[in-house]
Amino acid sequence: MAESIRRRRAICIMAAAAGLPLLGVSSAARATAQPLVWTGQALGASATIILNIEDRDKATRLIRHVVAEVSRLEDVFSLYRPHSALSELNRTGALAAPPPELVALLEASRGCYDATGGLFDPTVQPLFALYARHFSRPKADPGGPSRKALNTTLALVGLDGVLANRDRVVFTRPGMALTLNGIAQGYITDRIVELLRIEGISSSLVNMGEDRAIGAKPDGSGWRIGLALTEMAGEPNAVVTIIDRAVATSSAAGFHFDAYGHFGHILHPRLGAMPERFARMTVVASDAVTADGLSTAFSLMTEDEIRGHARMRPDITVDLVALGGGSTRFGHSP
Repeated sequence: MAESIRRRRAICIMAAAAGLPLLGVSSAARATAQPLVWTGQALGASATIILNIEDRDKATRLIRHVVAEVSRLEDVFSLYRPHSALSELNRTGALAAPPPELVALLEASRGCYDATGGLFDPTVQPLFALYARHFSRPKADPGGPSRKALNTTLALVGLDGVLANRDRVVFTRPGMALTLNGIAQGYITDRIVELLRIEGISSSLVNMGEDRAIGAKPDGSGWRIGLALTEMAGEPNAVVTIIDRAVATSSAAGFHFDAYGHFGHILHPRLGAMPERFARMTVVASDAVTADGLSTAFSLMTEDEIRGHARMRPDITVDLVALGGGSTRFGHSP
């Protein structure tokens, strides 16, 4: 089940690398007129970097640096590495001298929590564990956990119960736990973009579970990002074009706890599992952390509520597909 649970995103970059060679680090010296395309993994998701750079030795060094940085950040944020900072915090309820990246991401999470009226809440991990335990049992009640179990678990949810500064992170209620799966991929994407910019890269597309562009393509055109309802889709159902922007997608098809698909992975922090409203929710923003967090929270809102948030946020575009199949795009043009 762990492999399925960690795949919480359905992202497609179908149009971005069309016709480009896929080059690993060992073959970076080939095709010098072409961009270098690296593929790998970040937090259990497929990862891709498209680098427009002539110096292949520098490109190889940068990719190695990226791989090392991603691994280092997974040691902070991963729920599936028992030695990670997040795993230790969830086991013990407190973490002294936390990694600065964990503190920074909790601050970003709090900003998204406040902006969405608490709908983005990384303390839903106890709810996730409740549904996972329930539906892993033989002959589990298809109606889900009991009301008593749900209410007991909901009492553990709330970012107001997490105190964090550079010296310590503490849960104020025993039994609390965090998942950063709804925002950590955006954070890692932003971190890799920062790393590449420091090295002078001016044209690149970075995907560490979410997409972010550095500049435009060498011909001045934008990067085309294909949006699909599932990762297995053969063709995108929409395309956005970005320059110096980020794209994040949440999908109802990402993961379901039950065989009938009634209990999805995007959990309401005050209600638990709720009927899904959208087949795909995509947000384009100036950075991947913002796009990632909002795509999760917007999945729990009505379309009118999302539209209201977009009016107040000229920095974002929303592209969504309702469960019935109708698509809508509104907000600032990417």
